[in-house]
Amino acid sequence: MMPTALKSSNGQFRIAAIGENRCTLQSYHRRDFYKIGLVISGEPCQLRYGPIDSISIDRPVIIFLNPMVPCTWSVPELTIPNKGYFCVFDDGFITSDSRLRVLAGRIFTEQESPAYFLEQAELQFLTGLFADMHKDSETDYYEKEDLYRSHLSLIFHKAIQMRAPNISIDSGHSRIVTAFNGLLRRQFPVDMPLQPIKLKKASDYADKLAVHVNHLNMAVQSATGKSTTRHISELIFSEAKSLLSFTSYSIAEIAFCLGFEYQSYFNRFFKKYSGVTPSNFRKNFEKYK
Repeated sequence: MMPTALKSSNGQFRIAAIGENRCTLQSYHRRDFYKIGLVISGEPCQLRYGPIDSISIDRPVIIFLNPMVPCTWSVPELTIPNKGYFCVFDDGFITSDSRLRVLAGRIFTEQESPAYFLEQAELQFLTGLFADMHKDSETDYYEKEDLYRSHLSLIFHKAIQMRAPNISIDSGHSRIVTAFNGLLRRQFPVDMPLQPIKLKKASDYADKLAVHVNHLNMAVQSATGKSTTRHISELIFSEAKSLLSFTSYSIAEIAFCLGFEYQSYFNRFFKKYSGVTPSNFRKNFEKYK
């Protein structure tokens, strides 16, 4: 059976408690639905999300899963049933509200990790929101679609609030670095091999942000301790690993969509970061992940 669902001309939204109607952490993972899971308690498990290292889920956490990023759960035979909630919704549900669309973009396209581990106060706040949505799903209230969006907005805001910067920087640098990071992460994940990323170099981002490239480099280096080029290269490398591991795109197609004019340039780039060629990584990605 499916989670309690709402369907309208403005998209679809579903919510369920973990364990309800046999719904589990692994349930309802589709390419056209975003998913938010709140794990309150249960048996420790592992989440593998795109190219990042496996995440150990061993304490309360809220997880935001982008449907374009491959993910798998490794859940042991449960001795302690997982407790929590999850909701899923399609693009139409969030794009019908411009402010919600912006918030969702900041979460699903700009996050470094999908998992936000929770302190007790955060857990209580989010549990209350999910419980309210679950209770609302069982009513005939004619404006509950707006209620769901209001609750999602609060959930997104809480996650953004929890995402604290590693280094305190001045407001001018902070604005530039935040804008750069948003532009960088919105280029990924790549979904079409024949549509290459548009911003490839530090100067491309500087032009887009209407600042001098030296100013951008200084702001990013000051804020993060890494160069602009390093940030770009690391994310391209992460996306390359994901595409090699989870798609059937040819290496030439991957090289093209990641902005490399020639496959040989991509091969050298990938080997510099991984120590192996793209073809060897693809054959042995479990070994080299």
